[in-house]
Amino acid sequence: MSSAAVKPILYGYFRSSCSWRVRIALALKGIAYDQVPVNLLKDGGQQLSAEFKAVNPMQQVPALKIDGITLSQSLAIIHYLEDTRPNPRLLPQDPKKRAQVRMISDHIASGIQPLQNLSVLKQMGERKMEWAQKCIASGFQALEQVLQQTAGRYCVGDEVSMADLCLVPQVANAERFNVDLGPYPTITRINKALLELEAFKVSHPSRQPDTPAELRA
Repeated sequence: MSSAAVKPILYGYFRSSCSWRVRIALALKGIAYDQVPVNLLKDGGQQLSAEFKAVNPMQQVPALKIDGITLSQSLAIIHYLEDTRPNPRLLPQDPKKRAQVRMISDHIASGIQPLQNLSVLKQMGERKMEWAQKCIASGFQALEQVLQQTAGRYCVGDEVSMADLCLVPQVANAERFNVDLGPYPTITRINKALLELEAFKVSHPSRQPDTPAELRA
C-alpha cells in the first residue's frame, strides 16, 4: 500500500490549541484521519514518554503522520496540507493577503500562545492565571488593531484562512483563563462567525475522542 493510501494519524490532546488548529485544517480539507490521544497531564505528561519522544523529539503536540513522513509544529503541518491538498485554500493567492494571513498566524502562534503554554505556566506557580491573562491581553490588544485593518467576515477578508485556524483556539484559551474579551469586538465577532462553521464544530475540544465526559458537548 502506498504511503498516500494510508490514513493519516494525528497525535494530539483535546484541549491543545495547536492540535485544534490542525484538526480544523483536516476538517476543512475533508481529510479522514485517525487520532492518538496524548494526555498532557496524565502520568506526569504522556508527551514526555520515550514512546512519544520517538514520534516528536520536541515532546509536544500535535504531530501528524502523513504520506510516509511525520511532521510536528502546527503551522508547518498546515503548510504541508496546503501544498499537497490545496482545496479549499487556506492561504490566499493574493500576495498581500497571503502575507497578512501569515502575519496574523505568527502573531498568535509565536507571539501569544507559547507565553501561556502549559510548560510555561508550570514555571509560574501560583501566578499562572495572572501571567496567562497578561500575555493574552497584551497580544489581543495588538491583534484587535491589526484585524480592524484586515478583516472582512473573517480575519483576512471573507474567506477562511490559516489565520482563522489560529484565532479560534486562542480565543478559547482566553475564555479558559477568564480574559475579559470586551475590549476586542473584532476578535469576538470573527470568532463567533467561525464557530458556526461545521469544520470548527467537529474539531472543537468538546467533541474529541479524549474529551472527558464532564466537558463533552
